Formats: sequence, structure tokens, C-alpha cells
Amino acid sequence: MHIASSFFGIFQPELYSGDITVNTQVIQQPQQPLGLPKSDVPHPVVLNTPKPPPITDLSVDFPETTIDAHAPGWTLFHNLYMSNGTLYVVSSHPYSDFPDINLMTSTGLAAENTPENIAARMPTSQELDFITPEEARTRWGPIPSQPRSKNRVWNVQGNTLLSNDPSQFLDHYYHFCAELMLGAWAFWQGAHGAKVDPKRAELTTAPPFTRAIFAHADADGWRDRPGFNSYFLRASFPSLTVEVQADWQDRVAATSAVGDYARTWHFDSVLLSDRSAAFRGVICGTQVHRTAGEAFHFMRNNGNLTRWWWEPVRRAVLRFASVDQRVLEVGVRAQIESEKAKIDGLAGSRSQRQDVVVTYIDRQGVRRHLIDEDHERLVAALHQMCAIKGWELNIVQAEKLTKEQQLNLAARTTVLLGVHGNGLTHLIMMSPTPISTVIEMFFPGGFAHDYEWTARALGHKHFAVWNDTYHTYPNLPHVDYPEGFQGTEIPVHAENVINIIESRVAGSLS
Repeated sequence: MHIASSFFGIFQPELYSGDITVNTQVIQQPQQPLGLPKSDVPHPVVLNTPKPPPITDLSVDFPETTIDAHAPGWTLFHNLYMSNGTLYVVSSHPYSDFPDINLMTSTGLAAENTPENIAARMPTSQELDFITPEEARTRWGPIPSQPRSKNRVWNVQGNTLLSNDPSQFLDHYYHFCAELMLGAWAFWQGAHGAKVDPKRAELTTAPPFTRAIFAHADADGWRDRPGFNSYFLRASFPSLTVEVQADWQDRVAATSAVGDYARTWHFDSVLLSDRSAAFRGVICGTQVHRTAGEAFHFMRNNGNLTRWWWEPVRRAVLRFASVDQRVLEVGVRAQIESEKAKIDGLAGSRSQRQDVVVTYIDRQGVRRHLIDEDHERLVAALHQMCAIKGWELNIVQAEKLTKEQQLNLAARTTVLLGVHGNGLTHLIMMSPTPISTVIEMFFPGGFAHDYEWTARALGHKHFAVWNDTYHTYPNLPHVDYPEGFQGTEIPVHAENVINIIESRVAGSLS
């Protein structure tokens, strides 16, 4: 399926600057292979080859591996090989022309915060190796005793998303959809410089993914318990083929040595994603602690990520959930009206043309929730505010709604609030507008970047609430998980939350 991104603005100046003018004609053709990065470039940038590559006959030749783009944990290869479980870069260029393998892959083991486990996840040549075309011919070329034999190479056509993450993270809605898939789409869109008219956000100039391979997850290992992972993946990529660990092991076994001769798979195009490698990068490892951060910031900083980059996936999922087209276009209309208001000198009234929908995710029946009395006072204050302002208020226990009901609500929501938890992942389905807001309530002193960074990357303003105070970018607290972070006694001062919401809608808290 072809999905899209666009050129209208996301409303976070700290993330974006300047407009990108695009050709809105949809181009549906394979991306040309791109050149190798130069060895003196510490973080290879996206390169372009002006001429199409020659047609290669894999039965007699070994096309060399190229890297289109790389950031820690995210590498886009052309002509990548796999034999007996090892990925091979076939190139006449020296190893120094490529990123360090520590920043591309790992052993794929489950992550534990121990020195022994960290060392065990470091990759070796067993995970990713570099060989010359001559060495490739020796390994997988014609059998010398059979003059008419061909290369033992089998082509895997199309575009592959290869996830080297353990199921420890894949079976969680946030980590799968708001981290792996969000990062993959940011990197894929950016690497192809995808362009689209936001009014036709179902189309893109980027080629489609053909398959997703979860090399370390069984059939249930990438599916979350509520079922949103599979719903999201099938809705956004309905033609996608999924392979899991057993399928990957089939490929491994099929290319193990037969006597003295081995076989290899040749992948046309592979986006390799690796969680451990991403955490070895500066952005993920020390700043935002989100693997998608490496993909997003690399593409944004190089000017390759257009502004409504997530909109195509969001719209595809929401259309699958039968969300009204007018709701899907809220962000576009809000942007146009906001720009017009600025021209007319009416920026302060920008929210008057937008219906305000406040959604509070009630977690009182599950682990990690507010003090009961504080929850009741917050609910009463929200009812009073929305009644006076004429705003829509929804107080929901998400687990009691169908997926379609949850997604329809998220699509219409202007302000989403709740205690730190998986329910806030639905912010990925909110429309970015000048006043879209996520309010996350923490135990005082506690903080995590999960929803803060994700909200900001998607164009929403985020507030981390500590009872009667709050923090917002760029003045964020350090990540911490104090005693009480996961508990049932999280305090919140209702007036603090009400003040944030009213100020955001009024345009005085941007």
C-alpha cells in the first residue's frame, strides 16, 4: 500500500523550521540504489545516484551492497545478502567506508541492564560480515566441477523491514507502534524524500514495504494483548507479508552449507532496525531514550523529512476504523486557519474555529493510578470547565471500548490526559494542530520520555504534571523512577490541569 506524508507544518518550532515545497504529483516507482558514504563522514547522509543501475543477473553476478542512509539502529541497504543466519555486505570498498557494526546490529538478545548482558548483545562477524565480490563468488558462485552451473543466489524481491528486536518489546503497543513502526516510517519516508499533497495523504512517492521480518519473535511475539499491533500493521500496510522467527530460521536452514557449497539469499532493499544499536547512539542512548529518535532526528536534521510525515500512516489506520474524512482533515484545516489568523492579526483567536475535545484516560481500575480523591476532584473540575466552555469531554476506560471506538475518539481529541501508561499511546492517532496537547501525570519526581518525545515529534505539546506543577520542553526533568512511580497513590492538583488546558486553548501557553 502506498501511504503518504505532506508539506504543511507540524506546530513545534523546536522540531521544525521552514517550509518544504514539493511536487504533489504521485510517483510510484522503485527508488534508485544510492552510493556508498565516504569514509570521512562520521554519520553518512543520504546520497543520490543520478543514473539508474544496470540490470544485474544474479545467476552470474554479485551486485555490490550499498547503504542509502544510516543512523544508529537504522540502516537502509540495497543488495544485502544473508547466508546461514549471517548478514553479508558484499563490496569492493573497505570496511572503513561503512558504519561500525555496533551501530547497525546486535545479537538480538533480550535486553537486561547488566554488564554481562550488554556485552552479550554486542555483534560480531556472525551477525554482520563484510566480504568482497571475489569472496562472494567463492562462497556462492558456480560449482567449479560444473561448468554450466550458476551462482547459488536466490533473490528476495521488494522492500523488507527487518527487525532485530526481541519480542520483549515487540509485544507492547507503545514499543511496536509508537517506537518501531514510527521510527521505520520516519526513516523510510526520509530516505526516499517522499512528497505528497496532504489532501491526498493516502499516496506517497516512497515505494511500499513488501514484507516485515521479526527475526526474534514467534507468531505471538509481535502481537500485543489488546490486539492493536496487528490491527495497526494490517490497516496501514494491507499488502504486507509478515515473517516471524520460524520463517527466518527456515531461511537460515535453507542457506546452510550443502557439502562444501552454501547458498545465499539476496535482498533487493532492506531497512534493518536494531534496538540495541539505537541505544548506542547519542540521541537514543543519552537524550530521548527512544529508538525512533535516532531515525526521526537524523532525517529531520538532514532536511529529508517532510512536515506531515506521520499523517499518511495515521490516516490509513483511522480510515480503516471508519473515521469520518472531515475528522482526518482537522489538522490541515487548523493549519490553514492558523496561518490566515496570523496574516489577519488574529493569532490569539486561532482556537475559536476549532472544536475542542478533551479526553481523560481513566486508569483507576488498573495498576498505576491517581489517588481516588484526586481523581474525583479532577473529573469534577473537567466537567465544570467543559460545561462552561462548551467543549466536549470524554472520560473513558479504554479497555471497555472497541478498537474502532478508541481510534475514533483519539482522532477527534484535542487534549489527551492520563497517568503515565500505555493508554497514552493513542496520541499517535491525534491530529496535530496549533493547540493539540498531551498531559501526562507522574508521581512527583518521576519522569520518562516515552510519551513526551513521541508527542513532540508528532506535533503535539506535552506537559509532565507533578501534582501542582508541570514541566514542558525544553525545561524537562531528568528521567527517574522513584518509589511510587508505579503505584496507586499518584497525586494531582485539579486546578493545575485545568489551567494548562484553558491556557493552551486560549493560545497563551505554546
